[in-house]
Amino acid sequence: MAEVSTVIQQPPEFIEAAAKPYIAQLQKVTGGLKEADLSKVYGPQFTAGLGALTQQAIGQAGGLGAYEPYLQAAQAATGPTAYQQYMSPYQQDVIGTTLAEFDVQAQKGLPALAAQAIGAGAFGGGREGVQRAEYQAASDRNRAALQAQLLQQGFGQAQQLAAQQYGQQMQLAQQAPALAGQQISALTTLGGLQQSEEQAQLAAQQQLAQQQLMQPLQATQALGSGITSLIAGYPGTQQTTTAPSPTPLQTALGAGATLAGIYRAF
Repeated sequence: MAEVSTVIQQPPEFIEAAAKPYIAQLQKVTGGLKEADLSKVYGPQFTAGLGALTQQAIGQAGGLGAYEPYLQAAQAATGPTAYQQYMSPYQQDVIGTTLAEFDVQAQKGLPALAAQAIGAGAFGGGREGVQRAEYQAASDRNRAALQAQLLQQGFGQAQQLAAQQYGQQMQLAQQAPALAGQQISALTTLGGLQQSEEQAQLAAQQQLAQQQLMQPLQATQALGSGITSLIAGYPGTQQTTTAPSPTPLQTALGAGATLAGIYRAF
């Protein structure tokens, strides 16, 4: 009866000696990664917050409502009585002085009337009285017209000043938010640049932290790649032998038995 034997050839011992520590190191590294505090690598500390310039821009957002005082001042310059606050405090003095001068000049015309009456032989008569009455009536009308003209001039100037005040305040009400918006926009732009630069620095720090965390595993993987290359260069083998070797008769009998089995199957 033939004896069958199998011979298995293992890789060299130095490969096995290197593989065992590698497996232990791999288990240690992977176990350490599972227990690693990932918050040290992924966390809010690597997100750039709002910088001082951006916070200043947010703080100045209230300046967009700076138009309100100017709008209120503009509203105060409108209405039927708005002109009163712009009337000249010296108007009555000017009117009084002007009318007084008018009266003086009007009185200067009376002697001329008397001289005219004397020349006509009507001095002290009814004709002279009529002329004086007509002169005084005309003088009074002119005095009233002059007074009305002075009052109208004062009123017109006050109205003009009120309209001017209204225009100025409305212009300021429009400019105030625009200027505040420009300043906020500039601060926001600078704050965005500052935040982007800080975020880039934090991203570099995060990348370094990730590399430091993964370095043991990467080193172990590199060692495993080297060991795998060695195993590929020294593969294990398996060889099966039969002792003693079969004789030609045994081979033939085996073949015949095989053929007979096939025949019976059919």
